[in-house]
Amino acid sequence: MAESSTLGARVGKSTGPAQADLDKCVHCGLCLNACPTYRELGVEMDSPRGRIQQMIDVSNGGPIDADYIQHMELCLACRGCETACPSGVPYGRMIEAARAEIEAQRKRSRSARFARRFIFHRLLPSRVMLEIAGAGLYLYQVSGVQKIIRATGALDLLGKFGRIEALAPTVEVPFFFSQIGKTFPAEGERHYRVAFLAGCIANLTFCRLNEATVRVLQKNGCEVVLPAAQNCCGALHVHSGLKEEARGLARNNIDALLGSEFDAVITNAAGCGSTLKEYHELLADDPKYYEKAKQFSLKMKDVTEFLASIELNPNMRSLEYAVTYQDSCHLLHGQKIKTAPRKLLRAIPGLTFREMPNADICCGSAGIYNILQNDMAMQILEHKMASVNVTKAQVIATANPGCMLQLEAGARLYGSGQRVAHVVQLLDEAYRPKA
Repeated sequence: MAESSTLGARVGKSTGPAQADLDKCVHCGLCLNACPTYRELGVEMDSPRGRIQQMIDVSNGGPIDADYIQHMELCLACRGCETACPSGVPYGRMIEAARAEIEAQRKRSRSARFARRFIFHRLLPSRVMLEIAGAGLYLYQVSGVQKIIRATGALDLLGKFGRIEALAPTVEVPFFFSQIGKTFPAEGERHYRVAFLAGCIANLTFCRLNEATVRVLQKNGCEVVLPAAQNCCGALHVHSGLKEEARGLARNNIDALLGSEFDAVITNAAGCGSTLKEYHELLADDPKYYEKAKQFSLKMKDVTEFLASIELNPNMRSLEYAVTYQDSCHLLHGQKIKTAPRKLLRAIPGLTFREMPNADICCGSAGIYNILQNDMAMQILEHKMASVNVTKAQVIATANPGCMLQLEAGARLYGSGQRVAHVVQLLDEAYRPKA
């Protein structure tokens, strides 16, 4: 999918990173070791400090050229640099603004424009289109066509595209879309009333995870409401420089939820949660929705964050295996949540928790990064699996569906076939009677 760029062009400063954000960076370099691309390449221009200097150059009149675009796109936007930064540089907000500035100026090829329009404007926001796409992928997988194509080695001839096909998620039926609009009662006495945002693609490919999330919340005294009007959170749009489209999705989710009284709004996807908690930043210049967005953001909780904050139902059976945990970047670095998932894992009887080295370094998933920048993503994944293998754990736990897909590929390619599970799936397993 070849693309072209408008080289040497600029847009107004108001569309790029804010000057106040750019000024916060003192170029100390403490972010370097926290950056996956710098760790892999050792190239200053592919470090947070180097990218910020390039943003400053553009802000001062420099060109948005092919080199600039390449360095901005190679960033995973994992925000590990934010955790390492002593000056509080809001790098995530800056890279999103830089990409929005690029998107406003860039001239893409016709095929690229069509693909992006289909994915971001037609597919992700539409339940109907997602169900059609899910049905097609399901038929491809269960008909035996996928198995035949993989067995023939035809994917090897496709190079990068063959490797990307190996990352395709397994479609799960029935789709979780059928549950949207329903309310699930608490088991026993009701202590909380929560809303659950089920995502978009997750309703096709992580249906069983969504079901497990509802069950665990019910086990912990929650009445769980799945608002009928909910839609895609807009995270992939924001990360791709499509802020206006993300704002539209944000307004719809706010309208779908704020009319009802909830103790919390829950997500089980760390990448989605980071964007959902930042709706007030996304809609900062919208006088009609800004205050609503602040209220919405205050209600948002990652499922691990919420469960770790309440008195957890202790009626669990023993799980006799070793588990290690990979931090989801947008949970740790975006939402600043580190102890909650570990606390939940340690609460499961019989489970042996083993901390992995560099658990806070990205696995290479980063939304759709592992598709768009597959070579770098797989290089990062190989090193991640070396850290996993050191623990000798049978299970890799994490808190984001995208990370799960990447780690499953890593277990196949570079591991020992470890099982990958969301933290909430392990809780769900512990709450179930032994078969």
